[in-house]
Order: sequence, then structure tokens, then C-alpha cells
Amino acid sequence: MTGNRWGKSFAEAIKIIHHALFRVRDMRYDRSGRYHVVTVSITLDQARIIFNTVHRILVNSCRIEGLIKKYTVTPYPRLVLGNGAIIEARSTQRRGEYLLGNDYDLFVYDEVAFDPEAEYVVNEVVKMRLADRSGMLDLVSTPNGRNWFYRKMRELRERGEGGYVHSGDSRENTHISREYLDRQVKYLTDKRVAQNIMGQFVDTGGEVIPGRYVDRALVKTQDEIGTVVKGTNAVFYLSGWDLARKKTATVGITIAVVDTVCYVVELTRIRKWDWNIILERIRRQQRCYPGRLQIDATGLGDVIVSQLTDLNPTAVIFSPKTKAELLTNVELFHSMGRIRYCRWELPDEGGRVWSLEDELRAARWDDNNRCDGLMALALALWPLHQPDRPIIGPRLGKV
Repeated sequence: MTGNRWGKSFAEAIKIIHHALFRVRDMRYDRSGRYHVVTVSITLDQARIIFNTVHRILVNSCRIEGLIKKYTVTPYPRLVLGNGAIIEARSTQRRGEYLLGNDYDLFVYDEVAFDPEAEYVVNEVVKMRLADRSGMLDLVSTPNGRNWFYRKMRELRERGEGGYVHSGDSRENTHISREYLDRQVKYLTDKRVAQNIMGQFVDTGGEVIPGRYVDRALVKTQDEIGTVVKGTNAVFYLSGWDLARKKTATVGITIAVVDTVCYVVELTRIRKWDWNIILERIRRQQRCYPGRLQIDATGLGDVIVSQLTDLNPTAVIFSPKTKAELLTNVELFHSMGRIRYCRWELPDEGGRVWSLEDELRAARWDDNNRCDGLMALALALWPLHQPDRPIIGPRLGKV
């Protein structure tokens, strides 16, 4: 994770050449086939940057072009070395579909932070491509907000063994213009300098909940929350339900309030339109966690509210003003450190995995119409809203 023009493509190219020449792997895998290296990215053009650097070094810089036995360009770039090692460039289009069926010794994923499907590609496709030879995975990118790449970096850094994290500032590269970089530092915003030059993970500025607040609110396991909630009698429950519209999902979140801190103790996510299923889930959750209930009554939501009169729900209709107040209240609770939750991973359509953390990090003030988990959390927290409390600075933007 480095700034732009730091030289990560060149560094990866050197690593690829070293691994391909010496076939760096346990010797017992030499019977498994040729040493196989691939550099991938969201597009083939991007993947070819590292591949072309490898080719240029082999042909020009080191004058060892005699090591290249075969070089093909179509259907994708491919080098075969004299020792049998193969170096390829591929794209991760169609969620890594074209990588299936292959096995690799070294897998280099370039600009991974800019691939919206990176988590799926790595977990569902890449990892088992490395299983045959106990291969190595390199994730390479300039940071792009606090997305999956950021979370993976933190996981590897905390784990210690079995992973390595390297960062770098563009100004460490003595082969690019220092005067030009100094001008960019002078005129770019602090956040752009931190991300694009210093290689740091920063918020873009339009997030509903800044990433540092999400970091503080996250706990590793739901058991930690369960221990806190079960260890006290001074607890009450609040539930919020955001109902599905078109391509969105119905999400219900229950929080337990313990000493002014709110803990997410239950989360239900439904991608079905059957009102009977939704009604049954709401009733089941209320039986487990009896307390105040807030329901999105926008559009056909009033039908659900009318069927649950025995639970005395509060109907909330989403207008631009109401939605802005709900989201501001969620951010306020995060800023005060009064909310805790785990990642909450659930299966989604097409083999994807939905998580509460990812949705909260991705929600922006100008793009939050599909953030069902965020709105369910906002509804659950709404009874704790105190309009006379000092509010964080206002924003200008479209909600």
C-alpha cells in the first residue's frame, strides 16, 4: 500500500522475476507442474503494467532475454521461460471467472483497492487457486478509502505471522520529480496528499460515518457483546426495520442499551418480498427482544405497520428532512463512542457476502439509497435522539 509512482509495479516485477527464475516453493511441489505466476487486475490493461515491466527488465535492463523461451500476446500476455516457469497477465472481469480451473504459485493482484469485487475474487476464486502448491498472494494498491483492502491490511498487520504489510511514500522514489511532488503537496487537499502521495488510508470526506468511528465501534466477535449485555440487568432494547423496495433488502436491527452505550445484538436481513415472512420475522425478533419498535412506513410500509398494531410500532416516513436527521443521529452516536457492533456477515445474491461494516463504510451523504442496514440502525437509535443536544457541524449536499 503505497502512494502513486512509488514504484510498486517495478518492485513486484523484480519479485516475479526472482520467483520465476528460482521457482521459490517447497520442492515437493515440483512434481505438481510448471512454476506459475500471474499478475491480475480489474482490467487487462492494468494487469499488463506489471507484466510489461517484467518483460522490459528481462529484455533490456538485465540483458537476460535468452531466458525467454516463448512470448505470446493473445488471448492474454504470456511468457514461458527456459526453466519452464510461466508468467501471465489476466483480468478479474466477471468476478474472476476466467481464473477458475487454474493453479498458481504466485498471484499478484494489482490495484486491488479499486476493484469493487475484490473480496469475492480473493475469497471465492483466488485462495483455492493457490491450494495445490501452497502459493503466495500479493495484494498491491494505492489506498482507496477504508474499504476491503483497508480491512485486509489491518487483519494482516494484527495477525503478524503469515502475512506482511509494507507502506511507502511517493517521495521515497528518487527517480521522479521531487519539485513536482512538492507542488502537489502544496496545492492538493490534505486527504488527497495522505492517500495519493503518502499511501495512507483516509476518508474521502463524503462518508456518513467516518472510517475512524467505524473502527472504534467494531468488536471482533458477537460473544464480546453478549457478555456485556448478559452481565447487567440495566438493559433495554430498541428495534428498527427498514423495509425492502425494488432491489433493496428488508433489514431489522435490535440494539441493547447498557449505560448509554448501544450494542447491536440482533440483525435480520431478508431478500424476499413476502409480507407474511417479514411480519413473522419482526414478531419473532420482538419476542426475543421486547422493546420499542420503529418501522419504515414509506410507501407500502404502512401495510406492515397496520398489521403490527399489537406491538405498538412507531411509523417513520422517510422524507429528505427526516432521513438527514436519522443519519446525522447515527453519526452523532458514533462520534460520541456510544455504539458497538461486530461485522455481521450474511450471504447475499450471486454468492456475495453482505456485511454491516462494509455498508456503513460505503454509505455517503450523496449515495445511500441502498443502505438498508444503515437505515435500520438509524431507526433503532431514533428514540434516543435528543434534539436539544449540540449537533455536529452541518453539511451541504444531496441526501
